[in-house]
Amino acid sequence: MAQINAEQREIAIKVVYYGPALSGKTTNLQQLFHRIDPKVRGRLMTLDTKDDRTLFFDLMPVFFRTGSGAKVKLKLFSVPGQVMHESTRRIVLQGADAVAFVADSRRSEAEVTRSYWDNMLANLEANGLDPRAIPMVVQLNKRDLPDVRAMDELADLRAGRTPFAVPAVAVRGEGVVETFHALLSLTYRNLDAALGLGRLWRVPEDEFLAQVFSHVDLRGTELERVGATP
Repeated sequence: MAQINAEQREIAIKVVYYGPALSGKTTNLQQLFHRIDPKVRGRLMTLDTKDDRTLFFDLMPVFFRTGSGAKVKLKLFSVPGQVMHESTRRIVLQGADAVAFVADSRRSEAEVTRSYWDNMLANLEANGLDPRAIPMVVQLNKRDLPDVRAMDELADLRAGRTPFAVPAVAVRGEGVVETFHALLSLTYRNLDAALGLGRLWRVPEDEFLAQVFSHVDLRGTELERVGATP
């Protein structure tokens, strides 16, 4: 659950990007980092090996203050993908309020993707988090490559429900902001039900999303096309 400081009217929300090695988790955070106004984001911290695989985790805090005076901090993490870092993945999931599962869309990666999906569910449960209740979006990445799975082929990625899915080519920035928007919308509704963000904190969903995405460069995204935010 989000970290709350009622006296200071502060809410800290933790979002974790999970998935196999080289599926695009770090790319998502890097793309978001470059699209977010530097005035409202912190430093993107990475620790990479020579082959550019994330060895530990990325942390990207995004800060904004709502019209009601509430201060919201978004903390974005990605987990390391290599099998050897299983314990680190479990630790990074601790206290997560939402999860974006980044999957390689290619059929050749279906078995590995399913393995990491099951691993994520097990690690959520190990941290006392209900996989059926936590806000979750599946990003089907690398849609530009040959032999990709259809968007409705998610029978192997279920947590007692059909997860929301977003197509993406993260290396080109496609689907990255859309994934983030979908996940934050689900996260708001989950926290509103638990904490009364609208009723008690006077932070309605439209303002919550508008405050975040008013600081995000939406050019070339689906959100710009539909005018999802002011």
